[in-house]
Amino acid sequence: MASKKKGKESDFYTDVYSVVKLIPRGRVTSYGAIAQYLGSGLSARMVGWAMHGAPTGVPAHRVVNRIGMLTGKIHFSTPTQMQQLLEKEGIEVKNDKVVKFNQHFWDPTQELL
Repeated sequence: MASKKKGKESDFYTDVYSVVKLIPRGRVTSYGAIAQYLGSGLSARMVGWAMHGAPTGVPAHRVVNRIGMLTGKIHFSTPTQMQQLLEKEGIEVKNDKVVKFNQHFWDPTQELL
């Protein structure tokens, strides 16, 4: 889906995917943290749209909202796939929220200096 995008949006999506690929296993980040790292006037919501169309190989399950909720789970094959992928990496999820979110949070503005 993203490959059909043109211009600035396509470049932004490519940049988002590049950052998401750097999130280590067992860590998560937020849509807003990615948008902030990219220094873009585009919002966290645009990062969410990019994740909706993420190509194979982009670990979209590691991107959650600012409080650790699995708001993107509706875009996975099953309603539980996002949680299952996170749990496979050792991240506990309860009630669609990452447990100990701050402990698992990966901030690209700090990690990618």
